[in-house]
Amino acid sequence: MSRAPFQVLVIPFRKQYNKYEFCIFHRTDLSFWQWISWGGEDDETPLKAAKREAYEEGNISSYNLYIELESTTSIPAKFFEEIVRNYPSRIVVPEYSFGVEVSEMISLSYEHSDCQWVDYNKAIELLKYDSNKTALYELNQQLECM
Repeated sequence: MSRAPFQVLVIPFRKQYNKYEFCIFHRTDLSFWQWISWGGEDDETPLKAAKREAYEEGNISSYNLYIELESTTSIPAKFFEEIVRNYPSRIVVPEYSFGVEVSEMISLSYEHSDCQWVDYNKAIELLKYDSNKTALYELNQQLECM
């Protein structure tokens, strides 16, 4: 499989006792908290990549409700060896964000050492990247209007 020149960010959420919770993941290799995140493959669309990554990293079904967010960010391409090799003129890689409603149990892949269901404020406190916080803000605002 060939790496596509984009990333996806997936925020699992659920409603518990009339409040939304978000499942945040602890990276095994880099020791910080983030959402499910990785790149697209071959000719995948961002949504298809988000569904595949959610399944691979959390055992989350592709049949769940996925919400495409407007929040995007750009990551320097130099952080992705395969993108630099296959797309030498690429300077930045766009990252597309999605929320996914989850009812099943989360199962961790080798990429994560832990996950926690937390409220919005705790997630904001734990997340490392501002882009993850911005995507959460947008999703939380949308959920509050539902």
